[in-house]
Amino acid sequence: MSKALEGVKILDFTHVQSGPTCTQLLAWFGADVIKVERPGAGDATRGQLQDVPDVDSLYFTMLNHNKRSITLDSKNPRGKDVLWRLVKECDVLVENFAPGALARMGLTWEKIQEANPRMILASVKGFGPGRYEDCKVYENVAQCAGGSASTTGFRDGIPMVTGAQIGDSGTGLHLALGIVTALFHRTQTGLGQKVDCAMQDGVLNLCRVKLRDQQRLDHGPLKEYSQFGEGVPFGDATPRAGNDSGGGQPGRILKCKGWEHDPNAYLYFITQGAVWEPICDIIGEPGWKTDPAYATPKARLPHLNEIFTRIEAWTMKHDKFAAMDILNAYDIPCGPILSMKEIAADESLRKSGTIVEVDHPTRGKYLTVGNPIKLSASPSEVTRSPLLGEHTDEILRDVLRYTEDEIAEISGSGAIGTVQKIAAE
Repeated sequence: MSKALEGVKILDFTHVQSGPTCTQLLAWFGADVIKVERPGAGDATRGQLQDVPDVDSLYFTMLNHNKRSITLDSKNPRGKDVLWRLVKECDVLVENFAPGALARMGLTWEKIQEANPRMILASVKGFGPGRYEDCKVYENVAQCAGGSASTTGFRDGIPMVTGAQIGDSGTGLHLALGIVTALFHRTQTGLGQKVDCAMQDGVLNLCRVKLRDQQRLDHGPLKEYSQFGEGVPFGDATPRAGNDSGGGQPGRILKCKGWEHDPNAYLYFITQGAVWEPICDIIGEPGWKTDPAYATPKARLPHLNEIFTRIEAWTMKHDKFAAMDILNAYDIPCGPILSMKEIAADESLRKSGTIVEVDHPTRGKYLTVGNPIKLSASPSEVTRSPLLGEHTDEILRDVLRYTEDEIAEISGSGAIGTVQKIAAE
């Protein structure tokens, strides 16, 4: 079975998280991702949040699997020659530089098109056109500007960001889809195009249900939110709703047995209308099945706090996994709050390739996430991240077809710096 993107060459000018997430996903699907890094320094995350001295950080390794690394000084005349040969040879150039940086390198869209009309130029930016388009953006800034923070947390507290990297990694996933779409379009037209993805836009796309609720507010209160049942008036903007589901099926995070000493002894419980009767039987409230105040989803909306308080009295008698077993027997939607420690040890996630153990020549073995998208006829595998400039000679020789004498001359010019070798070699 072949890889889905086998034969596609990606020129990877990305760094930190949003761009590397995108190019790593393409590499998992079989694209040849050539990561261009500064000699002697490389991606800034190689040295950030290091847990082992003088070893690439997990921040870097977990975002740069399946790639090849070439070091290149684009200000060096010989390095610039190599860069333009890469532009002519590759299918996609991906970048997440600050606004204007690519143009200052001489890589304008017009010049790229002239050198390679089939090239797709894919860019991550913080904001799209408008008042903020020249602003620099990081993960939490994107969450705030994209509507996530204002709708996350409890209504009597400050706005909250989420631990899920929806600004960086979320935008990288959006960009990868844009690239694959542009590649498909190129099969019909023979021409490349620009693909732009703003982090604010990506976050907003993931927060669309809150934009939905903003418009629903024009026609009355949001009855599935807790504050409706508490008689608290709604303001003019979508409020923070704690752990309410935010959808048509009310849900909450509830305490389970052991919550006093285990910060993750909790269960998410959804009171889906189709299983209301077994819910009533399980929690010991059979009368609620026929009581007009509880019998229908609409009637239950003003009583959600009371209902979930009663359900929690039941969940607190069981640990989260035992509660899951009982509830799943009746198809009651629920899910345990899993800690990262529990996820790391989950054998089913390892078996499916969602969690993968990788061996690195300087770090040793570590856990990482695998490809979350499974294709039946195009398998994915996770290989280790590259050492800085590890594949420089290989790329010059095999991709750009330089001779050994030319490679020696390029190396002597200082255009590629010192190439890091694996100790065993």
